[in-house]
Amino acid sequence: MSTTLQANRDMEVIMHVGQLLLARSAPLSPQRRSEADQALVIIVDGQASVREALSELILSAGFRPVCFASAREFLDADLLDAPGCMILEVRMPGTSGLDLQRHLAQNGNAKPIIFLTGHGDIPMTVQAMKAGAVDFLTKPVRDQALLDAVIAGVAMDAAQRAKARIVRLHVDRYKTLTLRERQVMCAVAQGRVNKQTAYDLGISEVTVKLHRGNAMRKMQLRSVAELVRVWEALPAEMRGSARQSGGAVWPAVPDHPAGPAGVDGTRSEAIGVAYRRGIYSVVAS
Repeated sequence: MSTTLQANRDMEVIMHVGQLLLARSAPLSPQRRSEADQALVIIVDGQASVREALSELILSAGFRPVCFASAREFLDADLLDAPGCMILEVRMPGTSGLDLQRHLAQNGNAKPIIFLTGHGDIPMTVQAMKAGAVDFLTKPVRDQALLDAVIAGVAMDAAQRAKARIVRLHVDRYKTLTLRERQVMCAVAQGRVNKQTAYDLGISEVTVKLHRGNAMRKMQLRSVAELVRVWEALPAEMRGSARQSGGAVWPAVPDHPAGPAGVDGTRSEAIGVAYRRGIYSVVAS
């Protein structure tokens, strides 16, 4: 592994840890505070004495602990949809903590995980943190350090659930659009102007404007920038089906704003779409 690649990976871990520290200090909204009050802290550890001690500590902090002796016991309990976070031992009978983390991620259950182990090392820590762990703590652990990690995990879970609710709302609204409205919404998100969209779909500019207005109204959007944000939040299969439907195929949104008109002189309008890190703008010149 090159020195540059290793440095980039280490920087990713450092940035992830920094985001977690910010999450710990940020106040919870009323909605997230309500979810935090209902949160389950799932403890998976092969030692009964450890489970008992952690359960008492979690109870003292106002959370509800649920304990399991193995990953299989936890999976059989069907608690993946419960709000909260997990405390995992790395080495357990059968499936290890890291294997369980990988299994949950592959199945779309990115529940915040705190690793607590007596057998940790640097490569194991890096692997867990890069896979999204809240923290990687070694036994014996200070009570406050563990509680800080639990609070951060519960806050992360509440934020993830709030984001998922918003996406589901957008999906429900998107399903009310007609095929043409979806195609026009896709075209707007790709930075195409009405004249180009009309040509692509074989309809008039007036009709494009009508579909665009209907889509904005049904999706409850107030600006093109908001439309682009919502479009990028939709599941990939939805965006792909609209992009390829009706014979009109548009490329995916570019990673960088489009430059000036092409050197061959065939482009009559240059469209720049900037959408990185939640900042969206559409500039036509």
